[in-house]
Amino acid sequence: MRLVRFGERGQEKPGLIDKDNVLRDLSGEIDDLRGEHLSRAGLARIRALDPKSLPKADPSHRLGVPVAGITNFLAIGRNYAEHAAETGSDVPTEPLIFNKAISSLNGPHDDIGIPKGATAVDWEVELAIVIGERALNVSEGEALDFVAGFALCNDVSEREWQKNRGGQWTKGKSAPTFGPLGPWLVTADEIGDVQALDLWLDHNGERRQTGSTRDMIFGVAKLVSYISDFMALQPGDVITTGTPPGVGAGMKPPQYLKGGDRLALGGTRLGEQRARVLGGEG
Repeated sequence: MRLVRFGERGQEKPGLIDKDNVLRDLSGEIDDLRGEHLSRAGLARIRALDPKSLPKADPSHRLGVPVAGITNFLAIGRNYAEHAAETGSDVPTEPLIFNKAISSLNGPHDDIGIPKGATAVDWEVELAIVIGERALNVSEGEALDFVAGFALCNDVSEREWQKNRGGQWTKGKSAPTFGPLGPWLVTADEIGDVQALDLWLDHNGERRQTGSTRDMIFGVAKLVSYISDFMALQPGDVITTGTPPGVGAGMKPPQYLKGGDRLALGGTRLGEQRARVLGGEG
């Protein structure tokens, strides 16, 4: 299933995209895409519905973040060896975990803003994991049972703040609009081999990133299991899993976002995001 939330910011309704790419309204069946509705049993109940029995919704509606009630927005750094190399960083021996502020979450086609004082805002196309059930100390073999599905994420980053403001990555990852997520949550049963998904990103119409999740240093099952050793993951928690090479910081000279720029990014079965950049030099 491809599950979405549509409507104005703060007033989104749950929905799904049917096999004919028609937007259907789920709000008569569930209150939102959160909590128990993301569990195996909850998704099975949604899956059992006949999509044609659900009201059609206007396809011009804005799409919001596809999951509600997110309590943790976690991210993994340097999870592709070529990306580590392009930024002059060592390849980690264990997953490098940091937080993005919940307030950075953004709809998949919403504008991305350059914050006051920012000079090095960069792009990062990534696969994001959405947790479906509480996970604590789960084994790698059972980890995928706790995953509701996957989404496309742009881990927007301010490199100067990330690297040179005390070494605390959260500072460079958490500005408002720095966490575009979606357009949809695609359930795990429809994603196929999660370690064989292509990812791409275009900046102003030029291809910058081309990669595959097969090149992850730490795969999805490993990440969920590993993180669950340190915290209890909750339904709706998001883990964005790192970016392939091709970021602006890796270019010579580095190239960063400015007002008026356009980004387009996508992935196999993950859909596409298209956003314009506001602020900065524009």
